[in-house]
Amino acid sequence: MKSIRVENGVFHLSNQTISYLFYIEEGGILSHLYFGKKIADYQEGFRFPRVDRSFAANLPNSTERVFSLDTVLQEFPGHGNGDFREPAQIIRHPDGSTISDFRYDSYEIISGKPKLKDLPATYVEADAEADTLKVTLKDEVGGLYLDLYYTIFANQPLVSRWSELRNGGEQTVHIQKLASSSLDFPKRDLELLHLCGSWSRERTIEREVVHHGIKKIDSKRGSSSHFENPFVALLSPHATETVGDVYGFSLVYSGNHEAIIQKDAYDQTRVVMGINSFGFDWPLAVGESFVTPEVVMAYSSQGLNQMSQAYHELYRNRLVRGKFRNQERPILANNWEATFFDFDDEKIMAIADEAKDLGVELFVLDDGWFGHRDSDNSSLGDWVEDRRKLKHGLKTLAEAIKQNGMQFGLWFEPEMISEDSELFKAHPDWAFHVPGRPMSPGRGQFVLDFSRADVRENIFQQMKNILDEVPIDYIKWDMNRNMTEVYSSLLTAEEQGTVAHRYMLGLYDLLEKLTQAYPDILFESCSGGGGRFDPGMLYYMPQVWTSDNTDAISRLKIQYGTSLVYPISSMGAHVAAVPNHQTGRITSLQTRGAVAMSGVFGYELDLTTLSPEEKAEFKEQVAFYKKHRQLIQYGEFLRLRSPFEKNQTAWMFIAPDRKEALVFYYQTLAEAVAPFEVLQLGGLNTEYTYHVTGDGLDLAVKGDQLMNLGLYMGLNFNGDFQSSILHLQAQ
Repeated sequence: MKSIRVENGVFHLSNQTISYLFYIEEGGILSHLYFGKKIADYQEGFRFPRVDRSFAANLPNSTERVFSLDTVLQEFPGHGNGDFREPAQIIRHPDGSTISDFRYDSYEIISGKPKLKDLPATYVEADAEADTLKVTLKDEVGGLYLDLYYTIFANQPLVSRWSELRNGGEQTVHIQKLASSSLDFPKRDLELLHLCGSWSRERTIEREVVHHGIKKIDSKRGSSSHFENPFVALLSPHATETVGDVYGFSLVYSGNHEAIIQKDAYDQTRVVMGINSFGFDWPLAVGESFVTPEVVMAYSSQGLNQMSQAYHELYRNRLVRGKFRNQERPILANNWEATFFDFDDEKIMAIADEAKDLGVELFVLDDGWFGHRDSDNSSLGDWVEDRRKLKHGLKTLAEAIKQNGMQFGLWFEPEMISEDSELFKAHPDWAFHVPGRPMSPGRGQFVLDFSRADVRENIFQQMKNILDEVPIDYIKWDMNRNMTEVYSSLLTAEEQGTVAHRYMLGLYDLLEKLTQAYPDILFESCSGGGGRFDPGMLYYMPQVWTSDNTDAISRLKIQYGTSLVYPISSMGAHVAAVPNHQTGRITSLQTRGAVAMSGVFGYELDLTTLSPEEKAEFKEQVAFYKKHRQLIQYGEFLRLRSPFEKNQTAWMFIAPDRKEALVFYYQTLAEAVAPFEVLQLGGLNTEYTYHVTGDGLDLAVKGDQLMNLGLYMGLNFNGDFQSSILHLQAQ
């Protein structure tokens, strides 16, 4: 059930749980009213107060001192004609001015959800799933039209927003900023949560009070990045995982992004989100239009878990596409940490044979199979098999692995080029560079100019030659550096401010072409691990390598933070060797397995070196994961205890019918004479009696007791880095 009502100039989008309200103010200004828990029938008793604020300019062409753009809550603010806060749009006109005056023009209600031109976005499969409101604003002087889109979903506490600027004037204008969404909150205490980090420390949860002034969360790296995910949330100060108001903002985009949070002098808070305006300059010719990426806004009245579950369900079912959308993902073994670049046919087959014996379903050959790549400083761009290592060729290797009962996967890094490559020798201008200036290598490589169709076509054809010849079931698509010298030799000086976004459009174009041409290949996104874990990539690739950091204890925080927005079915998680390559930490195989099994499970170590005892434990892990894979990958995920706050971490997976659940519990450090830990569960049916097994337990307990009284946990732990798994089955 969802509806869009327009009465007396008020727009009211609602479904069973939420309402979004705004209205046409004096002079045709769109003024924001409300986003939050459902209001059945707005009575117009709540409007922005009329008060004369000193130093607040009046509305253009108005002498009314009690109304100013500098104080009113707006839907899509500009700058230069009264509002001195952060704008959602900056457009440079032919006369050099950047002042636009967009006023209400018209509206249209669309059944379903329109497809965004050339961009990934959420979708619906039937018009009944959503309604979309299109509100058109017009800048009369410039002849510009600004379309604001709002989609309300039928069964989710979510509103999707994006914008489109159309040039109906007589001259080219330059877009210097065009946000996807802007939302103003009236006075209230709020806290900001965002996901920061670095390589191998992705999506660290950081929470802070929203103070006066401006906070900017962004990436200028040419990707969504390890450092700041394209997601922010505003929370009531008392909000936890299960209580309190939470407002989420998730941008469906993989490139430069920004979220600006500003608290003004009157304690009003504005959130503006979209493509990063830093260095952005897009000439918009007469008759052309520009479409922004989508922002998915979530509202939860029951804390962070409810917000996460809304994102998980939408992104799993209406962002991910293709045959793998709801398909159980295979258990894989990857050779990277086992061999790095040093391998041949025999070594790979030996690892694959061991993987098969353990019950692994997919073997992935990682970096080093092409060109003459013996280290990370050569051959990117030359996607031709290296017969020095693979004497019998990729096809023979793949067929042997498939005859052994497993699927075969292959690593690519298509967006990059090495200076030591045949492609660079033939086309040095295809790498991003500024003529006359030195190039900045990263990891010994440069970035291909994917804004160019000829570059993309060359890479597509090289990949096609492999994919048409070799029976490949899976591709790991990597991107191992950020962008520098972002300049395209095919574009004019006036167009260089478009290159970063054109790159993303080019990448999306290539991904669409590949995924449509090879629908039976499972694509996994990777960017040095989690450097491009964003909704834009999930549209093409249903899973992502969550982090290059395979240490189980580090992964507790990484996977916990990732789960705020992204579903478990999208999170690649592997058991690696110890001491761990990234941290040097030694953890038990049990704990490494318990962490990795909380995602899309796999192994990333030399399986030929396992002891008989380790092999037996690996087989048990594989059998356990296969038995519970559907529940883990597609059940409801509930966070119970945060590794950012405590020495213990806990989460659980719950079946849709509430008859089965798995609880994963971890303790980082041992403590002498430690207090007893009580864990209260969630999401269960209060009337069911559950048979609880694991960690030495064998109990029959009602759901309400498990959620309210809880269980004593970790009583059998001995030492650091311990874990346990409980299985709950309704009797």
